[in-house]
Amino acid sequence: MKRWTILVSLSLCLVGCAATVGGVAQPVDPTRVAGLEITDGPSGLKPGVLDAGLPVDGGDGGEIDRLAANAVADVQRYWREHLPATFDREFRPLATLVSYDSAGRGREICGASTAGLVNAFYCSGQDVVAWDRGELLPMLNDSIGPAAVMAVLAHEIGHAVQFRLGLPAASPSIVKEQQADCYTGAYFRWVAEGRSPMFQVSTGRGLNEVLTALFQIRDSAGVAFDDDGAHGNAFDRVSAFQFGFTDGPARCAKIDEREIEGRCTQGGVGTASAENVRLDDRQALADLTTSLRQAFRLAATPPTLTTGAACGVTAEDALASYCSESNQINLDLDGLVRIGTPPRRGRQGGIGDFAAFAEVASRYTLAVQQEGGFQLDGPVAAQRTACLTGFWASTIVDGGALTLSPGDLDEAIAEMLTRNSLIAADVRGRTLPAGFARVAAFRDGFSSGSQKTCGDKYR
Repeated sequence: MKRWTILVSLSLCLVGCAATVGGVAQPVDPTRVAGLEITDGPSGLKPGVLDAGLPVDGGDGGEIDRLAANAVADVQRYWREHLPATFDREFRPLATLVSYDSAGRGREICGASTAGLVNAFYCSGQDVVAWDRGELLPMLNDSIGPAAVMAVLAHEIGHAVQFRLGLPAASPSIVKEQQADCYTGAYFRWVAEGRSPMFQVSTGRGLNEVLTALFQIRDSAGVAFDDDGAHGNAFDRVSAFQFGFTDGPARCAKIDEREIEGRCTQGGVGTASAENVRLDDRQALADLTTSLRQAFRLAATPPTLTTGAACGVTAEDALASYCSESNQINLDLDGLVRIGTPPRRGRQGGIGDFAAFAEVASRYTLAVQQEGGFQLDGPVAAQRTACLTGFWASTIVDGGALTLSPGDLDEAIAEMLTRNSLIAADVRGRTLPAGFARVAAFRDGFSSGSQKTCGDKYR
């Protein structure tokens, strides 16, 4: 978040809309994720499933290699069915699977040493998928869950699919990586629909694990989308995954350099440094208020930001609340400063300044919804709130009292994957159940650059 000079130029062409939210479009069911019921059961291997028995070069026969090899078998089963059906091509199984321990004695795979290589990768020259069983996959499995391991392997096989479809080797890395993210989403849709004989994934907690994995392996702030080796920030990688999950693999093949330029939020970075802005700074609150009033042209008196006790909130740790009777947004500034302070090595922290600013903005959108005659409680209101918060973010892309900095939208992703996200919560602080649906609604508002979209789609 930046307060005075433009730090990042995003490629999206976003046009603000001051119309009152409303419309007649087909609404989105808040109890479903891309048409599927929201579930919170276990994710990973189904109980009692027999191992696929794929040979793994260098494997130790442990649980991580078992999980990885079975995931590869399952993803290949998906592509044996969908590559011919979608692209009229037969899927040829991978030539070799390799497991290694990055902390052990290195070996050469595709011309690179595995010593210290905490990674998973695909090598087209030898048609190899390799993974680090020593650090990477155990870390993902232990800290996030088995769905994160499934996602990493599905992503690497996505590169094998590109090779089989003839994607030019000289294609920019951002195209290769986001196509692979998209193909990963298509595979997970198949699993979520219950069509995998080996794996299961819940559309609530399970998909949250996948999105969290994409967040953790995002490009760092300051990497431009056209840099060599760019994969994408969390916002763009999650978007690509959601394209595949919602629309299937044919949508993934449409991701090219032009498509990415049209939606990419990972722009070129200026010379100024992005300072973390504290919400207990009087000027920061004034700038936030200005940006909200410019984004939403209310006919009535706009709500004021103030400190005070929360009103009407049932969530335990809601740090901001909208009080319609007094037309105020009550803030817990100490709590917002905590969530707005990113973690530092050796010290605990929150997420980052944009997460805190967006939580406050989400409460402001409730006043917008009230003026539009919308109900303020319930899951539809939570969806609409996320969408309108995304729209507000689109209005501060290129200057003004506040300006988006590299990494800000990733902070929004991180906030929306927390247990009690306020960005995607109704007036009582009750959060939309599925992280996938929270992010999708926010992205709708941001990508459309129209607050009317939020009233049309979420009603």
